[in-house]
Amino acid sequence: MPYDLTNRLVLGLASSALFDLEESDQIFRSEGEEAYRQYQRQHQRVTLQPGVAFPFIRRLLSLNELRPGDPLVEVILLSRNDPDTGMRVMESIKAYGLDISRALFLQGGAPQRYIEALNISLFLSANQIDVRQAILAGHAAGQVLAGTLPAITESEELRLAFDFDGVIADDAAEAVFHAGQLDAFHRHEQQLIDVPHNPGPLAPFLKKLAVIQAIESRRVASDPQYKQKLSVSIVTARNAPAHERVVNTMRHWGISVNEAFFLGGVEKRLVLEVLQPHIFFDDQRLHLDLASQTLPCVHIPFGIRNAEAVVAEDDGHCVAQPSLP
Repeated sequence: MPYDLTNRLVLGLASSALFDLEESDQIFRSEGEEAYRQYQRQHQRVTLQPGVAFPFIRRLLSLNELRPGDPLVEVILLSRNDPDTGMRVMESIKAYGLDISRALFLQGGAPQRYIEALNISLFLSANQIDVRQAILAGHAAGQVLAGTLPAITESEELRLAFDFDGVIADDAAEAVFHAGQLDAFHRHEQQLIDVPHNPGPLAPFLKKLAVIQAIESRRVASDPQYKQKLSVSIVTARNAPAHERVVNTMRHWGISVNEAFFLGGVEKRLVLEVLQPHIFFDDQRLHLDLASQTLPCVHIPFGIRNAEAVVAEDDGHCVAQPSLP
């Protein structure tokens, strides 16, 4: 029987998100492809250092202990390397004991073409262009930003934090705020308080996480010695009364989050540095550029603000956008 990915949480991962490739990338940029190829061959047995997403991936894969022999989580490597230069990545995966056995080596090809075929719920890469193209094609994707790895601890807990608008939900409410004022945004959300938001790019990923949360809850009920690993938080610049529609949307989708922070414009970094998630997803670089200095962050380039950011970049200007409440 073919290996079925349908009912698993499948994550597509570029090697640039998993490992620190700065040194080898510099060889490629300064000396060219052939020098890069020779460098990777010579260093094939030299294990790469962990990248920003490494702790997240390692802990995510540990959730497969909940269902031995029938993994809940599948991580598939989508690499722009060819099979030859990609050997060092696979050797490093083996050295760290990561349960990643499926890989696509595309020799510079676009990885987003394979997202739908492999039932991938989220694609992570440090390559901004690949991520933007995946988002434009309607796939869930995020750019892993250069930053700091979380401190190594003995705890196996996996803490994930998500912004709401433009990440879990689409940007319809964000567009209302962008077109008017805070009062108009709050009136809009109160009028639609019982109408669930349209799903955003990471909603399918969060729904797959919710399935794993439910399995963990059943495990806790049957095994008092088991300690729950997965913790999901929402960290949003919304505040009351706009929080109500968020909670109602989660109820409608059958998703339970462990914590929610409705900050009303308070700098998210202040809470995130206490929460210490193993990864934080947000659609606004305004928040991420500060937070990524102390914790792993992923930019989701989705929605109205990111469309404007692309225009600003194309024009050679940097435009600071106000933050959604």
